[in-house]
Amino acid sequence: MARILIADDSVVVREYIKQTLERAGHQVIAEATTGYEAYHQYLTHRPDLITMDINMPELNGIETVKLIVKENHAAKIIIVSTYGLKPLVFEAIKAGASDYITKPVDEDKLLGAMANVL
Repeated sequence: MARILIADDSVVVREYIKQTLERAGHQVIAEATTGYEAYHQYLTHRPDLITMDINMPELNGIETVKLIVKENHAAKIIIVSTYGLKPLVFEAIKAGASDYITKPVDEDKLLGAMANVL
């Protein structure tokens, strides 16, 4: 069972990811709606894994990944985004993301990415 932080500004996406992860036996320990909130939730809770949207208020997902990875190079982060453009995927991985999946979130892809990352 992994302890997970979900960072997405969409309540619908957060709830879907949360339900998917909890059905698979994982524990969602925190949620965030902005990049700064995600960073602070990471520092507070030190989750095993983070799912991170790219388009978030205040601080985008890639910049948030950079902050988290600067704090902990071993942080496990899966980007979850509507954008599947190769340059953006490359930028996210270069910033320190562990994997990248696109929305709409497919349960099997999310759980598969988690299995690979963890």
